Order: sequence, then C-alpha cells, then structure tokens
Amino acid sequence: MPFHRWYCSPNLYTKEEKQAIATAITGIYSPVLPAFYVTINFIEVDKDNYFVAGEPTDRFLRIEVQHLARSIETYEKAIEPYTKCKGINWELQISNEDPVFWNQNGIRPPPFNTEPFRVWKEGNKPVEWSESELEEGAWGRKLNGNW
Repeated sequence: MPFHRWYCSPNLYTKEEKQAIATAITGIYSPVLPAFYVTINFIEVDKDNYFVAGEPTDRFLRIEVQHLARSIETYEKAIEPYTKCKGINWELQISNEDPVFWNQNGIRPPPFNTEPFRVWKEGNKPVEWSESELEEGAWGRKLNGNW
C-alpha cells in the first residue's frame, strides 16, 4: 500500500517512461514512507478492448490508486509529464484505504513515527515487530488522520 494501476494502451509509454513514472510516484511517498510500500502496475489494454463513451480508444489512461492518505494535487503534479504534457485524456481515482485492513508479508505495519516504523523505512522491507517495542503513547499518534 499504496497500490497504483495504470490502464493504458500498449504503446502509450516506453519502458523508460514507465520507469520514470514509477520513480516519480515512489518519490511522492518515499520522503515519509518506506519505498517498498509503493507498487505500480501498468496494465496494457489494446484499442479493441478499451472503450470510452462507447468508442474504442488508444489515447485514454485510467489510473486507480489505493493508499492511506496523500494529496490528489501532489499526484497530478507528479504525473503531469505523462498525462497532460502527452496530450491524452485521463481519469484518476484515489481510494483512501483503512490501515486496519492492510498487512505486508503477513505483518501489520507499525504506526508512523515509531522505532519499528523507522526500521521498516531504513531497511526498505517489512520486519517483525511487537507492540512492546513502541514508545509509550506512540500507538495513538496520527498521520493525516489515519494513525
């Protein structure tokens, strides 16, 4: 989490553009969250299977994002070189997910700004932790109203 799905025509983005998009999206989150939280999938849909307003198209991008809390404006700015500047139409949907229903490798992610969270962020991977490792009162800390 966050999970990004980009539904696009097969030739809309080059391999290099996809890498740049993935880097830009990861950059939105990585100053605060572990980079391994961010997953981006490019799902290529050919023109014969992509319809907008009942008409086939190869110039439309559908972006679906599931994550915990980020600004839609920040996201739009990060992807602008690959949407608006490319002269295509696009739609962005962001679902703000409940962290209670999210695990990494079967482990509930630690609360933001705790020692276990720091270990996850610096190691860029999930690591077993227990509530006893938390500073007193850290469990109730909040990030953008979520934790």
